[in-house]
Amino acid sequence: MNTQETQRLINKAEKLCEQRGARLTPARREVFEILAGQAGAIGAYDLLDKLKAAVPNAKPPTIYRALDFLQEQGFVHKITSSNSYVLCTHFDHQHPVQMLICEQCGSVQEIQSDGVYDALRKQAEGQGFKVASQSIEAHGLCKACM
Repeated sequence: MNTQETQRLINKAEKLCEQRGARLTPARREVFEILAGQAGAIGAYDLLDKLKAAVPNAKPPTIYRALDFLQEQGFVHKITSSNSYVLCTHFDHQHPVQMLICEQCGSVQEIQSDGVYDALRKQAEGQGFKVASQSIEAHGLCKACM
């Protein structure tokens, strides 16, 4: 992602935080910016290593608190299968999460398929279950790695 796009996303995140009464602290902002510069998902400790360049005294709780906040705000998605994180670029609205994860290069592409979510929700309701959130991970090869 280029610098201009990263700055646009940071501005958008700051504006949303202001509207929600949430605070995008310098550490949270730095983690957001690091994630914006990643081509794929990144683990918390790798993020911590990168964060230490800007915040030398950063410790694991710093990164986990920042990630928790960013997830709560919808700015970041957690890739459960690899225990890593990826920036959501359309975080201005709640949405079901479906990710295509390349097992060769590690790239992560977020897609939105309302049909998948609707089918899941309908089947869940048939079982007397109300879906609060949904995240689907599909692993395979991206176009560049095929």
